[in-house]
Order: sequence, then structure tokens, then C-alpha cells
Amino acid sequence: MGKEFQYTTLAHRYTARFPLITYVGTQINFWILANLLLAMMLHLQSILISHTFNEPVSGQLSPMLFISILLGVLYGLILGVTGYFLDRTLVRNLPLGRVILFKTSLSLAVLFLLLSFIRYFLYEPFIAPSRHLPGISLDEYSWRLIFYLFLIYYFVMTLVINFINQINKKYGPGVLIPLLLGRYRKPKEEVRIFIFMDLKSSTTTAEKLGHLKYSSFIRDCFADINDVLYPYRAQVYQYVGDEIVVTWQEDEGLKNHFCIEFYFACRRKFQTRAEYYMANYGLIPEFKASVHSGIVTAVEIGEVKRGIAYHGDTLNTAARIQSVCNQYNRNFIASDQLIKKVGPHQKMNTEELGMILLKGKTTEVGLVAVEWME
Repeated sequence: MGKEFQYTTLAHRYTARFPLITYVGTQINFWILANLLLAMMLHLQSILISHTFNEPVSGQLSPMLFISILLGVLYGLILGVTGYFLDRTLVRNLPLGRVILFKTSLSLAVLFLLLSFIRYFLYEPFIAPSRHLPGISLDEYSWRLIFYLFLIYYFVMTLVINFINQINKKYGPGVLIPLLLGRYRKPKEEVRIFIFMDLKSSTTTAEKLGHLKYSSFIRDCFADINDVLYPYRAQVYQYVGDEIVVTWQEDEGLKNHFCIEFYFACRRKFQTRAEYYMANYGLIPEFKASVHSGIVTAVEIGEVKRGIAYHGDTLNTAARIQSVCNQYNRNFIASDQLIKKVGPHQKMNTEELGMILLKGKTTEVGLVAVEWME
């Protein structure tokens, strides 16, 4: 694991602690790089024209680089802040098509303001002198061509940056770089904690709500669980029907009892939204869950749809533990092995359920029911 693990862990910690700064900072960095690339292309083009036609149109690069950084900061800051809050409020439940249209319109508006800033504040005092064009003004047609140039370039870069953002959302903070470096192309062993959370009375709830409203109910449940992920440094491994599987690197999950308190933080989240759930669905969601840790194998799989898969007995055991929650009339059951690793906590109450032979297992597993005092 080494450096890759440290990078992923630090990235996840920083994102969990400073989500807004991380999101906005990422956008600023991306747009600074995009603008620097554009500045280099335009500079090389001016050198080419100067050399080919023997015209003094090339100039100093450093002012252009400074302006590129400044515009990257402004563009990334505006889009980053607005995008962060829009994703969590206004456009959260909008269809994807409307979200794309809304954000595209916002980007065009910001681009227009950016171009106006270049035209009226930066061109004459900075850009023209740096290109050895003092006193030369551009007419309306020239500015229109510049706008088209920026529009096409920013459109392409927006697609690239949004693609990177979507990968970050899919795999979680700090995973993209190891993925690009091919860390998961070959199977790698990792020690991980997994929580399996399954909606209680799902069949009854589905019959009561109907399949369309039930799907909306599940969507809202998972959205609320996602809001709890970062504070507890958790990552979603997969969604399966009305079940969500959450994971940690073991060291991260054991720290501050994150892997235990996460489940109860989700319950608190549902309670704070009780009025919404009762008004829209007539019930408050309840999940049964299990938690277990151990060695798993991580590998990148798939050609048509790629993903990182975890394999091993740890996942199977965690799933089997969750399947006996109803049998013992408990909401949250952990393996005795994990409880020993995480250690005691003044708010954590445990009840040993004994050594249990889980379905499909050949050896018994110690189980512990867990409650958290609020």
C-alpha cells in the first residue's frame, strides 16, 4: 500500500474535514491548468505566425501565464462555490438533463463575465503590451471571434473536468491517482471494514408505497446516508436494491469508533428528517446493519462498465451477520473480532450473542449486538 495508501487516506481525511475548500480548490486547480494550457497554445501560435510571416506579433509569456492563473482562480472559484451549494440544494433532486442545462447556462454566464473582464480591464494595460501591440484596439468582430474561441475551448475542458469530477464521485477522494497508475489492475490485498445496511421491512414498505414511490423513498434514504459519509471518513462500495455497503481502510474505520458510530449517525440523520419522511411516505426509515473487518482482495474489473471490486471471506461474513439481525431482534450486530479491535467506548453498549454458525460458514463466528448512547 505504502505511498498510495497514504495519499488516498490523506485525501479522504482532508475532504471529510473541509468539503467546501476541497471541492472549490479542485475546481480552481483544474481551471488554472486549463488556462495555462490555452495560454501556451496561443503563445506558440503567435510565435508560429511571427516566424512564418515575419511579423512582430509574438511577445512575453509571463504576463499571459499570470493572467491565466488569475482567470483560473476566478472561474474556478465562482463555479466551484455555486456548484457545491447547488448540488446540495437546488439541483439535488432535478433530472440529470435539467442539471446539465442549468450548469451549462451558469458556465456561459460566468464565461461572458470573464471575457468582459478581459476586454475592459486586462487587454489594454496587460495583454496588448505583452504581445507588443500597444495602442491597438480590437473591434467588435474580433471580440466575437475571441468569445467563440473561449466558448469552444471551455466547453471541451468543462467536459473533461466534469468527467474527472464524476470519477472522483464514483470512487471517492484520493482513488483516481492510484487508479490511473494501475494500482488495481492486478489484485491487491487490503485490510478493510465493511458495513452492510439493509432496509427493515422492505417488502411491507414496498407494498404500502408502490414501486415508484418506494424507489423515491430508497433514493432519499441513500442520499441522507451519503450526507453522513464524509464526517466518518466512509466510502460507499455498492448499492444493491435497498441495501448499501459502506467501507473503510481498517485504520480509518477504527479511529474514533467511526465504523460503529456511523450507523447511529445515519439513524440520527433520519430522525432529523422525520417530518419530511412522514409527510412524503408516512414512515421513517429503519435499517438493520452488520459490521466486520478482515483481509480482502481489491481488483479493477469490467470492460463495458469498470469498477473496483472487493473479494474475500470478509464480505461474505459481514453479509451473513446482517442476515441474522431479525433472528436476534437486533438492529446492529458486529463481529466479536471487530469489537475487540475497536475497543470500548463510554457511549457504546455491547451484548455478546455468543458463537454462531452462520449460513455457508464452516466455523462459528462471535457476534455482538451494539447500541450507542445518545
